Amino acid sequence: MLSKQEFVRVADNIWEIPPTFRDDMRVPARVYADEQLLDAALGDNSVVQLVNTATLPGVVRHAIAMPDIHQGYGFPIGGVVATRLPDGVVSPGGVGYDINCGVRLLASVMTADEIEPYLEDIASSVYANCPSGVGSHGHLRVTNSELDKVLHEGSRWMLAKGYASREDLDRTEECGRVPGADASFVSDHARERGRNQLGTLGAGNHFIEVDKVAEVYDQPTAARLGIFSGNVAVQIHCGSRGLGHQVCEDYVSRFQKAVQDYGIILPDRELVCAPLDSHEGQEYFHAMACAANFAFANRQLLTHMIRHSFEQVLAGKIKDFQLHQVYDVAHNMAKVEEHEVDGRRFRVCVHRKGSTRAFGPGSSVLPEDLRDIGQPVLIPGSMGTASYVLIGTTEAMQQTFGSTCHGAGRLMSRAKARKMVRGTELRDQLRNRGILICAGLLSALAEESPVAYKDVSRVVEVVHKLGIGRKVARLEPVAVIKG
Repeated sequence: MLSKQEFVRVADNIWEIPPTFRDDMRVPARVYADEQLLDAALGDNSVVQLVNTATLPGVVRHAIAMPDIHQGYGFPIGGVVATRLPDGVVSPGGVGYDINCGVRLLASVMTADEIEPYLEDIASSVYANCPSGVGSHGHLRVTNSELDKVLHEGSRWMLAKGYASREDLDRTEECGRVPGADASFVSDHARERGRNQLGTLGAGNHFIEVDKVAEVYDQPTAARLGIFSGNVAVQIHCGSRGLGHQVCEDYVSRFQKAVQDYGIILPDRELVCAPLDSHEGQEYFHAMACAANFAFANRQLLTHMIRHSFEQVLAGKIKDFQLHQVYDVAHNMAKVEEHEVDGRRFRVCVHRKGSTRAFGPGSSVLPEDLRDIGQPVLIPGSMGTASYVLIGTTEAMQQTFGSTCHGAGRLMSRAKARKMVRGTELRDQLRNRGILICAGLLSALAEESPVAYKDVSRVVEVVHKLGIGRKVARLEPVAVIKG
């Protein structure tokens, strides 16, 4: 464990551990947080993990932690680390086990008051149409050749099958397809784990949430995104399911030998890595892209089923029940991007582990209709609390490789939350606040209690003040669907 005395306060809400702290550090370890959030981060091993990432070959500028930082596998969750190519490394632990876990936001012209009489039916329909829980199977079965196409094409395959619109793809990071995917580098075991899981939610902190737009901070930007105060929105939070987990597991195991072959010395074996341009690094990158595409396709099929659920319940009752896509962002990814480092532009591999891309205005990767305002950023809160829509900024491009936070961040383990909270009591408390809950295991519900998480509003306020994400709107839940 580290103490606050080890940090240098660089500016308001910016703290650094200098590279002189340890002989093996190549760059400073930087934490974006206020004092209370920094104290929370020091309660687990996440800051030590951040310092460890500052030792990786090729790491540039800083090893970064967002205010939602908490302990993960190898890298802290909430970490951003960029390594300069061609010698920089890629690390499966820097992406995580749930590759391209992310959030999709749908919005509407319906008001929360309009759907209130039908809310229980909507929640029940979504729960039935979007299978959830560990090992859940979806309604769509795919052949081996179709699975290959999903892994290579992501949401584009869903478009060809009628489960997506062109507008959905335009409003998805990477247009729903990460380039470089090659299914030959995905193991048979990973394929089998994912084969029947398209269109499923999973468990843990994954959810589907029907929200009300509670507050709008930036009216012009919100209007451009189709977000208006009092209206209904839907969030989907899930990832690549068993397929992505197995891809990470396979390559963490394989890279144990790679670090020896390349003479890489690590302070923690969970940081196993390989030079991105090596054949091992490229194989992982191809497999990771497949898992990312699977996740995009998974969220797209869930979108289709949610739209179907709204139609089932509201057709003939509400005039316009359509749900348009605001954006879809990935959390756990490694991407090759160009960024300015020390006044020069370099190709770097940016690991975002529990962190969101937040590209500012002018970025060529954004759809044309958003290019002048920046990328939408989606920050879900813990169950029963607020979530936020932000917009990417130029400041994020300059400070954090175009990255910001991804959520509230855990404050206590799932095991501790189960001891402190009873699922039935939590469900009843949320119902008394007007929030419907559809969930399988109530013990799993307790794991995601708001007391187990940091204050998402405090986290968002830090990134807003720092300018690495600008607040656009706040959402509050009216119904939550979980595994």
